[in-house]
Amino acid sequence: MKAFYAGSFDPFTNGHLYVLRQAAQIFDQVILGIGQNPNKKRNFSAGKMKELIEKVLKQEGLNNVSVVVYDGLTVKAAENVQAHFLIRGLRNGVDYDYEENLALINQDISGLETIYFRAGDTAHVSASGVVQLWRGGVDVKKFVPEIVYRAILAPSLD
Repeated sequence: MKAFYAGSFDPFTNGHLYVLRQAAQIFDQVILGIGQNPNKKRNFSAGKMKELIEKVLKQEGLNNVSVVVYDGLTVKAAENVQAHFLIRGLRNGVDYDYEENLALINQDISGLETIYFRAGDTAHVSASGVVQLWRGGVDVKKFVPEIVYRAILAPSLD
């Protein structure tokens, strides 16, 4: 069985990695899809984040996970890779309410079921929260994989 885990991953956090590890244990193949939303300005280019995530996957030994960058609807991207399920991470009840509404819409459009995973110990900090903390001078090392952390500290992220 194949699952599709979509998000902006801007940047990829330890919460994302936690969800990915759980999904990789359950599914034969997981495709992590970096969505491109033309209405949002990315902090880190999708191409650079794809490269960093692939390095994290290799380091973690997650050999049944691959990364794609896509435009458009998540369900269409999931269908394009012949996924059987959508994966979503949850930090809290607010996330659940939001995600459940999306899951119902996605199921109505595509028939794909959504599987939820709790986002782990650092789930209280979102990717956008990591960026805000970092820009505010806070060390974000505990919130992101080491490979991503080193890239955040680098002078050029594109």
